[in-house]
Amino acid sequence: MKTKPELELSDVKLIAAAAEAEALKNQWAVTIAIVDDGGHLLWLQRLDGAAAVSAHIAPAKAHTAALGRRESKGYEDVINGGRTAFLSAPALQGMLEGGVPIMKNGQCLGAVGVSGVKSHEDAQIARAGIAAIGL
Repeated sequence: MKTKPELELSDVKLIAAAAEAEALKNQWAVTIAIVDDGGHLLWLQRLDGAAAVSAHIAPAKAHTAALGRRESKGYEDVINGGRTAFLSAPALQGMLEGGVPIMKNGQCLGAVGVSGVKSHEDAQIARAGIAAIGL
């Protein structure tokens, strides 16, 4: 039987704090979502000034990154490249840049999704959060 690492609440809090710090450092009003490997919400934090819709978009981006085991930007690129039929992919709603999987030794532990600023800035915040746990 295999042993699989998983996120603990202490990891989630570290990720969230580092992502928040990155957003605040840049004066970006965003929502930060963290999910487990099945895309189930573990953390949702909407910073002051973040648009209400970002509280729906960030978890969707995280969910997509966790289920796909890759950054949500990959799906956006496929669609923008002309494969619009991919919009019908089941269970994937946040196919926009800003969802980043949390990977350790080839295993997906979950993902961070951010929404509220330019998509590459959303991804920057997500990566800063993940870096806080050494991944």
